[in-house]
Amino acid sequence: MLGELFNNPIALFSWLVALVVAITIHEFAHAYAADRLGDPTPRVQGRLTLNPLAHLDPLGTLMILIARFGWGKPVVFDPFNLRHPRRDAAIISLAGPASNLALATALSVVLHSFLTTPYAMLIYVIIQPVIVMNVFLAIFNLVPIHPLDGFKIVGGILPREYARQWQELEPYGMIFLLFLVFPVFGGTAPMSKFISPVINFFLSLLLPGPGAAGVI
Repeated sequence: MLGELFNNPIALFSWLVALVVAITIHEFAHAYAADRLGDPTPRVQGRLTLNPLAHLDPLGTLMILIARFGWGKPVVFDPFNLRHPRRDAAIISLAGPASNLALATALSVVLHSFLTTPYAMLIYVIIQPVIVMNVFLAIFNLVPIHPLDGFKIVGGILPREYARQWQELEPYGMIFLLFLVFPVFGGTAPMSKFISPVINFFLSLLLPGPGAAGVI
């Protein structure tokens, strides 16, 4: 992906902006949710801001462009400051992907409202990468494997007894994740087979025209 973008500087810039926007919104939503639920840790650490510099992890950002797998700087929260630790941790985790999908939906409305205007193509070129990146980041993070958001979301939904057993899988999360995100013998990452249909389903709803699906 990175090689293709370097051949088109305008496309590279558009996707970099989209990536920065998606990560910033995602991590800010985590911080905001934690703050609202009673934990001041993200605010103290300077994460309750829309300044991208507070949320970007250089290596994680580069990995998204190279391998379509990456991360922002994780928002740290203290469960001891939460009234209902398991439930609130799930809400904090869900806030990131939910904010990405909300932004993608709002931008889709803007995009569709310009379809019959002379600026339709320009608006599409600007907004389409942001929608795609936000949908990708949301769906990827909903996969229930530590350290992705989906792991804590599932832990907050399960009954307490099963949640304890679920938490025992946390130390093995990175092993599972690395196995899923790197291509195997067929040249396709196993993760892609799971999440691409879901991503393309959302994109078919949010992006106009027959070319909406199959982006990822």
